[in-house]
Amino acid sequence: MSTPQIYVDADACPVKDEALRVAERHGLVLTFVSNGGIRPSRDPMVRVVVVPQGADAADDWIVEQAQPNDIVLTADIPLAGRALARGSHVLGFTGKPFTQASIGMALAMRELNQHLRETGESKGYNASFRPADRSAFLSALDTLVVKAKVAARSEPSGR
Repeated sequence: MSTPQIYVDADACPVKDEALRVAERHGLVLTFVSNGGIRPSRDPMVRVVVVPQGADAADDWIVEQAQPNDIVLTADIPLAGRALARGSHVLGFTGKPFTQASIGMALAMRELNQHLRETGESKGYNASFRPADRSAFLSALDTLVVKAKVAARSEPSGR
């Protein structure tokens, strides 16, 4: 049995503290991956990985490390798609899960919105992060961790 790990696309993550609380409660290793600016932790269950500057460096590192049944926390839709392809669970920072059933539409909407921004049809403002999003994230992550731990008990050891 391999215990799930949590990987956080940490550069613009508004729910680092919440992810840490859930990981601590469930005894899971939590890895923050960023281009810099995150303080190291003394907690042996918390890893901070600083990747070189560059487009998608953090995403690439997460995808290389994530195993089936691990949890990836991100708002980056292409990263979500890549992590799902590896068999990982993926959760957005607002508590919305990315799934095999939803990722195609999410990628298509991302491309459409990018096109609308490029043509000037849309200003491209993102909705602000609300307290309700933080609460939804906490609940969804806790539920997802339980699901991943149950699934890990039923799979052969691989880590």
